[in-house]
Amino acid sequence: MTSRVYVAGVGMIPFVKPGANAPYPVMGAEATALALADAGVGYDMIQQAYAGYVYGDSTCGQRALYQVGMTGIPIINVNNNCSTGSTALFLARQAIESGALDCVLALGFEQMKPGALGAVFTDRPSAFEDFDAVTDELVDARNIPLALRYFGGAGLSHMKKYGTPLASFAKIRAKASRHAKNNPLALFRKELTADDVLNDQVIWPGVMTRLMACPPTCGGAAAVLVSEKFASQHGLRKDVRIAAQAMTTDTASTFKAGDMMQVVGFDMTQAAARRVYETAGVGPEDIDVVELHDCFAHNELITYEALGLCPEGGAARFIDDGDNTYGGKTVTNPSGGLLSKGHPLGATGLAQCYELTRQLRGNAAATQVDGARLGLQHNLGLGGACVVTLYERA
Repeated sequence: MTSRVYVAGVGMIPFVKPGANAPYPVMGAEATALALADAGVGYDMIQQAYAGYVYGDSTCGQRALYQVGMTGIPIINVNNNCSTGSTALFLARQAIESGALDCVLALGFEQMKPGALGAVFTDRPSAFEDFDAVTDELVDARNIPLALRYFGGAGLSHMKKYGTPLASFAKIRAKASRHAKNNPLALFRKELTADDVLNDQVIWPGVMTRLMACPPTCGGAAAVLVSEKFASQHGLRKDVRIAAQAMTTDTASTFKAGDMMQVVGFDMTQAAARRVYETAGVGPEDIDVVELHDCFAHNELITYEALGLCPEGGAARFIDDGDNTYGGKTVTNPSGGLLSKGHPLGATGLAQCYELTRQLRGNAAATQVDGARLGLQHNLGLGGACVVTLYERA
C-alpha cells in the first residue's frame, strides 16, 4: 500500500547576503513557522522532521526546531551538498508514501560566509578528490576556484561541442533578473540585459563573467507533507501533490566520459528525469513550469537538455526562441532561480518546492505562470546527488 503525498504547506523567508542574515536557528524556525501556518497545523502534529544544511555542526536541525517546539519527535539532519533541501524532501516523501507516517516536515537552512565555497575539514581526504583529478585533466584553468572550474568547464565543453556562444549564458542570467524583479523574496531584483552580463567582471575569459555565477546566500525554507488520509481527516488542502520523484547519484560515466558536462551531473539529471517522466506517464513537453539548479548560467543551459526540455545541442535555440520564459514552451525559474533569488545551499531545494507549490495553487502573484498544472523541480549537488520532483495540481 502506498499513499498519495500532498504538499499541505510551504514557507520561505527572504534570501539575503551573508552578514545581513539572522542566525541559522532563527532562519530555520521562521521558515518552519511559515510552513506550519500555511498548512494550518501545529508543530505537535508533525511526526518526524528532516532538517537540511551543509555548513554547520551536528544536530543543527534540533537547534533550529527546538525553538518551534520540543515534542520528542525524530529529527534527522541531512547533508547532500547543494541538493540537501531536496534530499530532505525526498526522505519526507518516502516516509509518507510508504505508509509509515502521515505528517512530516522538511526544512532547509544555510548560514553562509562571503566568497567562493571551500573545504572545511582540510585534515582528511576530500569527497571531491576524484572530481578534482578529472577536472585537472580536462580543464586548464588552475587559477580559478574549483566550483567555477567545474561548471565553467562544463559550459566550455558545450560551447566546443555545439558552437554555443557566450551570449547564451548571458541571456540566461538576464532572464533570471527579469523573473526575480517580481519576487520579493529574491536577493537580486535589479533587471539586467545580456550586455550588462557580458560586460561585467571577467572571471574566465571567453567562458564566464561574475554575473553568470550565483552568490553565497543565507536563508531558510520548509514544507509540510501529508498523506491523503491525514489531509482528509484534518481538513487540510490537497491541491498540490508530488506525482513522482527520483534521486540519483553518480555512475561511472561521471569520471570516464572525458566530458565536464558529465562531471557536473548531466547523466545524473537525465536518469532522474527519465524515471520521473516514466513514473508519472508524462513527457517534458507536458511540463508547464520548472525550477532548476542554475548555480551557474552554464548549468541551466546544460540542464535544459538533460531534462529533455530541448534536444541535446538545442539549448541556444531554446533560449533565442524565448521557450524558457513567459510566453514560451516551459517557464524556467520564475522565482529568479539561484542566480538571482540566491543559493543558501540547504534551503535551495525547499525554496524551489515553495515556488512550484504556489505556482500550481495559482497564487504566485507576479511570478504566476498562467494555467500551470505540472511543475518540475531539479536540484543538484556535486559529489554527488540529483533530485528531480514532479508536482501536479490535484
